[in-house]
Amino acid sequence: MARTGELGLDELSPRAAAAAWRERFATTEIRSFAQSSPAKLIAVGLVLLALCVTAGIVTATAVTNRQHALDVLLGESEPDAYSAQRLYTSLSVADASAGTAFISGGLEPKPVRDRYNQAVGEAAAELVTQSNRSDGDTDTQLRSGIATGLPVYTGIIEAARANNRSGQPVGAAYLSEASNLMQGTLLPRAQELQEHRSAAIAATQRSHVRPPWPAILLPLLAVAVLIAAQLFLFRRWNRVLNPGLLLATATMVVLLGWTVVAGFISAVDTTHARDAGSVPTTALTQSRILAQQARTAETLKLVRRDTSADYDLAYDTAIAKLRNILSGYGSDKPGASDVQTATAALDRWRAAHQRMNDALSKGDFIGAAAVATGPGASEAAAQTSALDNALADGIAETRNTLRADTSHAARTLDLLGPGALVLSTAAAVLIAAGLWPRLREYR
Repeated sequence: MARTGELGLDELSPRAAAAAWRERFATTEIRSFAQSSPAKLIAVGLVLLALCVTAGIVTATAVTNRQHALDVLLGESEPDAYSAQRLYTSLSVADASAGTAFISGGLEPKPVRDRYNQAVGEAAAELVTQSNRSDGDTDTQLRSGIATGLPVYTGIIEAARANNRSGQPVGAAYLSEASNLMQGTLLPRAQELQEHRSAAIAATQRSHVRPPWPAILLPLLAVAVLIAAQLFLFRRWNRVLNPGLLLATATMVVLLGWTVVAGFISAVDTTHARDAGSVPTTALTQSRILAQQARTAETLKLVRRDTSADYDLAYDTAIAKLRNILSGYGSDKPGASDVQTATAALDRWRAAHQRMNDALSKGDFIGAAAVATGPGASEAAAQTSALDNALADGIAETRNTLRADTSHAARTLDLLGPGALVLSTAAAVLIAAGLWPRLREYR
């Protein structure tokens, strides 16, 4: 039996024939309307509306995401990195102070003991701060390893002190064991944790410096299509100007210009935050750690009364790296004056260290200990303290620069997100207002 669609109209029932006629008429009408001027106007309007609205939404989303990333950097990533840096530094200071306390023999001086206790307390406090952050499994394991190892370290130190007070030489062996635990396990974990935190800052800064291409290209495309639409209207209807489309074009140009200018200013601020904040902070942090490593090697040499070159090699290596960082620090960077102060203190420390070695070469342990731990302004203890304080001041200044520039980079984008939505909506309304009079002509 043949299908209904294959029958002629004269072979169909009256109802079926009427339906077929209506279908053919509707198809013909749709094709005719699609080729008409009103349909073309509507198509142009829909394309323009879609482009403008999409450009506004994409721009607002991109700006909001970038601003959120900067706010996270200020509120979480940077404080986390600073906390990790303080954790590393506190552990290094504790190890150096523990060695210094043994040089005097018997009951260690109260200032030295207080410095050790303060460093251990600060390290424990930073571990608590770090524990409040949700991070990856690797960082959690690093933090847990430090938290587990720190009580073991302090326990060995207390055993070393007890033996040292009673005059037992085994106290030096306990101190060496504790220092090996610190240098071989705890500090490498703290360093890795710090590197992870610093990497989070660097990743946000790298991402922010790159232009938000979708937020730039879409408004630019919208402007180009708006201009093309006006040329099309001029050629088709001989209308020179369309106020609605002209104003819509101007609105999208404003959005494009605002996005480019605000994005450029924000990127410049972020670049400055990296070059004058993050990078110098990392350099000064590394300098502070190297200074503590050198101080630990210096004090352990005295405690162990070691005549080999192992501790001297560790000291010289750390000092060489420290001098290289300080000498390469730009004079135009924040904290430059503090670096100059640190460099002068380092030179005086090296002179004191040489005097200590000269005394040791003569068998004068008491004189060497006086140079290393004595209260004099020209002795090693005073110079290492001056060096550490100068580096700490420099870190504080570079950190302030980092936070100030990042905050300004984020605040530059404050109004752009909602402004993009307002401008794109206004452009859509202007497009509709500009095309509506042309459509009314075909009523």
